Amino acid sequence: MTIFLCGFMGCGKTTAGRITARKLGLRYADTDEIIVKAQGMTIPEIFEKKGERFFRDTEAETVRGLCGKKLVVSCGGGAMLNSETAQYALSHGIVVFLDVPFETCYNRIKNDRNRPIAAASTRDELLERFEQRHLIYLNNSTVRVMGLGSPNENAQAIIDAVKGVRNADL
Repeated sequence: MTIFLCGFMGCGKTTAGRITARKLGLRYADTDEIIVKAQGMTIPEIFEKKGERFFRDTEAETVRGLCGKKLVVSCGGGAMLNSETAQYALSHGIVVFLDVPFETCYNRIKNDRNRPIAAASTRDELLERFEQRHLIYLNNSTVRVMGLGSPNENAQAIIDAVKGVRNADL
């Protein structure tokens, strides 16, 4: 079974995902890392040279390609915004929304030049994006985990939530 972690930029998907995978004895994957490796470019370079649409299409392909594998996958912040991608992930795995307050996310991403959307946006623009995405994440996930603890605590909360899902094969 594939466990997909979704949520806003800087919510801790990568950190909690690695710990979750280790605790469950599963492999770990990060969609952004897979795309960067496959394209031979950083995410800002992909956005600049090929555009956001290309990146989002590649992201959707990447998620679909990971479905059905025994993995914990950290998805880019926009992956589950695509309803077709989200439905495919929901039907082939468990999607966990790692819900973290905006201020926490913002403090983690505000100076990160490897995040083209964050680098090109004001705080208010990011807050608006956060608010627009929140309901979409809720609607496109199997379970919601409040990521208010330490990375280890968040990983355990993810594991507990996934174990509570009917037919979870852990």
